[in-house]
Amino acid sequence: MSNHLKNEHSPYLQQHADNPVDWYPWGEKAFQKAQKEHKPIFLSIGYSSCHWCHVMEHESFEDEKTAALLNKYFIAIKVDREERPDIDKHFQDVYQLMNGRPGGWPTSIFLTEDLKPFYSATYIPDEPKYGMMSFTSLLEVVADKYKNDKVTLVDEAEKVLRHLNPKEDKIQATKLDESIIGRVTEQAKQLFDNQDGGFNKAPKFPQASTLDLLLDVYKLTGDKETLNMALFSLSSMARGGLRDLIDGGFCRYSTDNAWLVPHFEKMTYDNALLSSVYIKAYHATGNDFYKNVAFETLDFMLEKMSEEKLFYSASDADTEGEEGKYFVYSYDKALRSFEKEGIPNKAHKKLTAALHITTEGNFEGKNIVRVDDPTSINIPYYKEAIEALKKRREKRTYPFIDKKVIVSWNAMMVTSLFRASRVESRFLKPAMKSLDRLLSTMYINSQLFHSTLIGKVPKIHAFLEDYAYLSEALIEAYESTLDETYLITAQKLANSAIEKYYENGKWKFSRGEFETDADIYDSSYPSSVSTMLSVLYSISSLVDIVYKKFVFKTLEIYSYDVMRQPISTPKMSKMVIRYLRDDIIIKAKEKKLKLHITDIDKLPYPFILIKADTNDGYMLCNSNSCFGDEKEFDGIVKILEKR
Repeated sequence: MSNHLKNEHSPYLQQHADNPVDWYPWGEKAFQKAQKEHKPIFLSIGYSSCHWCHVMEHESFEDEKTAALLNKYFIAIKVDREERPDIDKHFQDVYQLMNGRPGGWPTSIFLTEDLKPFYSATYIPDEPKYGMMSFTSLLEVVADKYKNDKVTLVDEAEKVLRHLNPKEDKIQATKLDESIIGRVTEQAKQLFDNQDGGFNKAPKFPQASTLDLLLDVYKLTGDKETLNMALFSLSSMARGGLRDLIDGGFCRYSTDNAWLVPHFEKMTYDNALLSSVYIKAYHATGNDFYKNVAFETLDFMLEKMSEEKLFYSASDADTEGEEGKYFVYSYDKALRSFEKEGIPNKAHKKLTAALHITTEGNFEGKNIVRVDDPTSINIPYYKEAIEALKKRREKRTYPFIDKKVIVSWNAMMVTSLFRASRVESRFLKPAMKSLDRLLSTMYINSQLFHSTLIGKVPKIHAFLEDYAYLSEALIEAYESTLDETYLITAQKLANSAIEKYYENGKWKFSRGEFETDADIYDSSYPSSVSTMLSVLYSISSLVDIVYKKFVFKTLEIYSYDVMRQPISTPKMSKMVIRYLRDDIIIKAKEKKLKLHITDIDKLPYPFILIKADTNDGYMLCNSNSCFGDEKEFDGIVKILEKR
């Protein structure tokens, strides 16, 4: 029996369309029913590749008795957080406020019939454990309280909303200066895991934007310790587990400190951002290992996660109800695969040891393939073994793929492809075709949309992140091709973003039904504000300096938070450094300071292309050096390009 989700486009909502729970999508039909019947609302937010979402569905939402309780006392609403990030963001803020810590998925919110939140949780077990009551017990308590003491719940909800929307914003500003660079390094050292790389303890996320920032800081300072933190982290993450050595691609996060056991879902944004960081590590070191990991990741996305030049949003952790089933191997079946591939029996013992394949296993009795040193693999029959294990996987059921197309995440992939194309030209055509397809599908009559399924007409309008990341991809396209139509479109999108979301130095993530503030903190991926500032700063250099005022005003408003804790806002910190360093370049030219020569291969990032008052025209420069003949400059005519 279907519920009210059967006509929804979202693959996540479709996963719940046959639950006995009488789910509604977010909308007036559900709200009106709640008001008419004076019932509270149970709101469940998740996404299709979320492991704990699947667990809660199996334990509770597929259970007839639990569903009967929900249907009797509540109006149940399902939301795909990827499809409606505005709703998710609003209720993540609610959860944070009510619980004093960040939330996660599934997000479980109880609301009054007037949509006022009074209780929030994440995963709720079907039996009492983890210090929590069971879901059914909670439903009974909430239903009783709503019937007999509704006033108390409404009062609680009113308090939440008052704190969620304070009447006055207190803005603390501080001076932006280059002390931020040293502060980034020091704070990174404090959080750095010297044993396994990365930052903080499990669960460990790749934190691509932090690694990207550290590589930039190294280029500016030459500090080898900063470089080594980034490189050690990237190497450790590539050993196997978080990185899939068989198919390629990275999983979302690791459940342990050593990057061995992930939740096996693969997100488009992680693979886009990490491939870009590995490319940057290659530029910093010249080591082909980092380039090869980046290219392997991009090839995985092009082969497994794309259709009609567009990229799917995610693949699942579970197969046939079992987490990691597609990805892991028993010892016996691994040996059988090696035999079929023609690998000599005498090599099996050393090979299985080198790949960490044992009889007892390293994940629930099975094995996640892993190597000790991915930067220098000297394992006899390694390639043959990987091919053998790949062939065994081909016989298995591939994890569910959420084929939703999200503009911001596709744009991240396009950006990474363009950056890769400047190293290897084979990525240029896929980058251009993907970008053109994304524009034709999601940018219709000068209206940008957020998400759709391939072949469907998009319905959900874009958010700030879509404008920001798509504009960033367009600027990358312009830098790679010098086709000015990309730059013109980027400027057009930037103008729309300013009109829709900018107000006196602050930015909104969404307007309309849910007006939410845009964060400066990087979470799963860099903040939409910092990405938008990067776009505007590039456009100010390439087109019109007037855009720079939007950048400065925003940096000024958030200066206190960024200068105090720059490691928490990596991309915004990068923007502060970029702003300050470029200002130094301009001042150097104004003072006619002599800049020293450097080899183009050693030119520190970020650099800019300038037109100087010399007969030689354009020169590549950063704050320390220029590529070209040593000379004094009489000033800058125009900054033309920035990378």
